[in-house]
Amino acid sequence: MPTLTENPARDRLIFALDVPDRTEAIAWLDRLGDSVSFYKIGLELLSGGDWFHVLDELAKRGKKIFADLKFHDVPATVAGAVRGLAQRPITFATIHCDSRAMLEAAAAAKGSLQLLAVTVLTSNDANDLAALGVAGEPADVVIERARLAQIAGIDGVVCSGTDLPRLRDALGRDLLAVCPGIRPAGPSGDDQKRTVDVPTAFAQGADYIVVGRPIRNAPDPRAMADGIVRQIEQSVG
Repeated sequence: MPTLTENPARDRLIFALDVPDRTEAIAWLDRLGDSVSFYKIGLELLSGGDWFHVLDELAKRGKKIFADLKFHDVPATVAGAVRGLAQRPITFATIHCDSRAMLEAAAAAKGSLQLLAVTVLTSNDANDLAALGVAGEPADVVIERARLAQIAGIDGVVCSGTDLPRLRDALGRDLLAVCPGIRPAGPSGDDQKRTVDVPTAFAQGADYIVVGRPIRNAPDPRAMADGIVRQIEQSVG
């Protein structure tokens, strides 16, 4: 398996396959072809009932898989769920960054599966955190939660690119950083509040980016994906 620094640029782009069923998912796989090698499958497909069918199709086509289910429960339950996913051909899976006991239980059950702790959602800003009784700027909260995840044995974090400079300064490069909320053309007025573009994400320390709507809504999604890969190539060398 290549080291992180040897990962090709195309593997650093994760496409958010946020669709309701297998039919739409397969249509996107066919549409994007070899322009995308890494796919995120999450809650929308799960609630539609086709999540495992799409996972199997991705594996059959040789795609890398990010299981974005954001586990959050008592330690034993989360450990059982992680243990089950670890039997599947999945590269990344997400867990909310909550109690140390839950994180440690998940880490003990993950095998070769790489776990990513969700720190602060990119749709949340300081006002949203304050409404939940969480003090501090998002970057402060991200660092605190990422440190907890690191101590517990979690492989990486999901965070906004805006948080990365301070996160890398505080915790170094040991944790993988996967950044959603990527807007190649700048802010788009949707529900994402803390966004960055592709070069900024990698300049500030991202290892992978997750892109959904900018590709799905593009006039030519495949060309958009290829363009993002070229930006990654220019950013990481």
